[in-house]
Amino acid sequence: MRWAYHTAVAVGRRAWRQLTSMRTALVLLLLLAVAAIPGSVLPQRNVSPEKVRAYLDTHKQWGPTLDRLSCFDVYGSPWFSAIYLLLFVSLVGCLVPRFRGHIAALVRVPPKAPKRLDRLAEHATVPGEAPPETAERIRGVLKRRRFRTVVRQDGDITEISAEKGYLKETGNLVFHFALLSLLIGVAYGSWFGWHGNRLLVQGDDFAFCNTLLNYDEHALGAQVGENDLPRFCLRLDKFTATYLPNGQPVTYQARVGVTEHGTRTERRLEVNDPLRLDGANVSLLGHGYAPILKYTDKYGRSSTNVAPFLPRDGLLTSEGVATFPDVNINPETKTRDDKAQIGFSGIYLPTLPADPSANSSAFPAENDPRLMLQPYRGVLGFDAGAPLSVYTLDTRQIAAGRLVKFGDPLMLKPGQTGTLPDGTTVQFVGTQQWISISVRHDPGQPIVLGGAIALLVGLLGSLSGKRRRIFFRIAPTGITAGGLPRSDYPGFAEEFAEIVRAASPAVSVPEQVPQTEDVEEVV
Repeated sequence: MRWAYHTAVAVGRRAWRQLTSMRTALVLLLLLAVAAIPGSVLPQRNVSPEKVRAYLDTHKQWGPTLDRLSCFDVYGSPWFSAIYLLLFVSLVGCLVPRFRGHIAALVRVPPKAPKRLDRLAEHATVPGEAPPETAERIRGVLKRRRFRTVVRQDGDITEISAEKGYLKETGNLVFHFALLSLLIGVAYGSWFGWHGNRLLVQGDDFAFCNTLLNYDEHALGAQVGENDLPRFCLRLDKFTATYLPNGQPVTYQARVGVTEHGTRTERRLEVNDPLRLDGANVSLLGHGYAPILKYTDKYGRSSTNVAPFLPRDGLLTSEGVATFPDVNINPETKTRDDKAQIGFSGIYLPTLPADPSANSSAFPAENDPRLMLQPYRGVLGFDAGAPLSVYTLDTRQIAAGRLVKFGDPLMLKPGQTGTLPDGTTVQFVGTQQWISISVRHDPGQPIVLGGAIALLVGLLGSLSGKRRRIFFRIAPTGITAGGLPRSDYPGFAEEFAEIVRAASPAVSVPEQVPQTEDVEEVV
């Protein structure tokens, strides 16, 4: 029993030493970077569940396997969390002993001079009796160069030990502790943060209040509930954009009405200049157009639909659909004709090109807009209970023949009306602008920012610090000096020569000699 206990303790210690080694930490860091690749390549369920569903529908063979491996929820998967936790433990176990050793080295005085200074990487000697003030002069020279010095007296021999360059190890520790703080900040932000995306159309009827039901996409941290969201409302009042002659955007600017804590204010929202609200930041992601269609059925009843179209290129050529499910209802019997729902699949061109058949806008601004519509009639599929996209018609209904094309395609100007085969009409009233916004709260951002700054500072300190030691021995027969760089320092020979000359002009500095194999043992 005791043998098993000691074996288990030995195995545990060996495993702990292996886990807390710097090599293991580097391997885990590499594994973490590799594990994050699926999260960048594949759609993630907490960011875009619609894209995940589309991927699963398209890839029938590989999709379910990837889903079982949590490849659509990488950052919340058990294997990613395991690597993350192991890296955290490895860094803590590696850094704490190094930090304690570094503090002890800073407090400890420089070591005694080795017996054979002439076997160090750099050395110099001067024969003859040294003046009484030599030790004080050498100590002053080293102090002015910010060396930590200690003077030891052994009979008629005076030894001076000097050390400098702990900035390198300090920088190393700051760098790795900063990396640790980055991990803490990311983990804290994922637990207590949240974010959501929303497409916001211009006008009072499309005002947005901060609740989960009003988001197109959202993700809450593990410790965040719906009631924890801050209360505010947004309304898009105006959007303006400027473009270069080639269509490249120059500025996007939105005027937004913000209602927060019972007070309404007018705010400006631009790219890379988010709204700073109490408990959330609102960022501008993009913009587009929402055509306004007015459909009049055969009973003379009109319905209006503001349908956001999604851009498919940089010139804001946009695609979308407008649906009218509650039309063609007999006002007397309150019944709808069989398969009489209407839908329109369309392409919106803000500026009509010279060749309209290209189906691509010539410019992103509305200089000469056109709306191309393909009418459909039948069953839109809203009552089937299956989730549907608001930007496309139900392809299952089209494939089954329950939703069919109804007449020829239409090309309409703003204000123009088109007539369908049954005598009903559709009017292109105009457009309203829309913006896509990202609402986010990440309490780990200050920690990550501080860690990133500390990481750069630590890296600079690690690269610039050069640890070295210099020793002087003053004896009745003369002065002996030796120096040893504790890290790669090509300029140490010149620095050693300058210090020796400043300390004792009569000292003769020989050419650099190769370091012997047992220098470390001597020191």
